[in-house]
Amino acid sequence: MSAPLELYVFVENRVGRKGVPIARSFERWAQAAADGRRHGLTQLNIVLFDAKAARALNKQYRGKDYATNVLSFPYEAMAGDTSGLLGDIVMCPAVISREAREQGKNARDHYAHLTVHGVLHLLGHDHETGRDAVKMEAIERRVLAGLGISDPYVAR
Repeated sequence: MSAPLELYVFVENRVGRKGVPIARSFERWAQAAADGRRHGLTQLNIVLFDAKAARALNKQYRGKDYATNVLSFPYEAMAGDTSGLLGDIVMCPAVISREAREQGKNARDHYAHLTVHGVLHLLGHDHETGRDAVKMEAIERRVLAGLGISDPYVAR
């Protein structure tokens, strides 16, 4: 049996370090979300944007005029492409920090949850229907529990 593929995670921070986890943390969370769920996919990119840029992206790609916490952009490979790129995740630290405070969550745990959530979107999961949401949330809970992080859907 061959060793599992390592997922290379490239983090580009456009907002500064204050309150933002280190790149190795994002790598660990993304790897945990992708383990056993990808086939030949070896790279993903995470970009941290300010609220203005996150709002513009959310409006452009989802038609929603507010800064959101995380957006996922799956890579659509051309025929014969062997890049192994899974896709891009865009995160907004300002929104993530605010949500963590408002929800009484540890900010680092919230980053972990949203990283896992974003990777699952890149892998084809969604939460558009109740059934899909239940399935995706169950995977998130299982991955986060494996990382020692409590259930993000329990009211605090």
